[in-house]
Amino acid sequence: MTRHHYSAHIEWQGTTGAGYGGYSRTHTATAPPAAQQLSLSADPAFRGDADLLDPEQLLVTAASSCQLLSFLAVAAQAGLDVLSYEDAATAVLDTGSAPPQIAEIRLAPMIRVAPGTDHEKVRTAAATAHRGCYIANTLKCPVQVEVTVIDA
Repeated sequence: MTRHHYSAHIEWQGTTGAGYGGYSRTHTATAPPAAQQLSLSADPAFRGDADLLDPEQLLVTAASSCQLLSFLAVAAQAGLDVLSYEDAATAVLDTGSAPPQIAEIRLAPMIRVAPGTDHEKVRTAAATAHRGCYIANTLKCPVQVEVTVIDA
């Protein structure tokens, strides 16, 4: 069994001396070997900067990206000619549950294929990809995938 290892580095500087409302939620993240640094914050509902990505958005983005990459691999192996893939992914955070948690993630990929491509084979490839998606398999919450297939 092959094991892959990942790391991330998070850094924040400031002061919490002024209490809950007084500190910045802005921080940076890097994930070697990628050189790109991300500026992150909290959800604006938790006093974060709306112009920056927050952890909840990163979680739904990770689920969506993993589904995309898994699907492209399955589609290519099946000989399906996929021309584009666009997802409008959403997540629901339930702060009323104990403990608070992401209650669900919904992926809604719109997959554009070459004319004559069997749409049912595309949906089957998406389902196969979902079963093999590392992120979806890791998450506690359900990840729903609602595929729309269109011809180019």
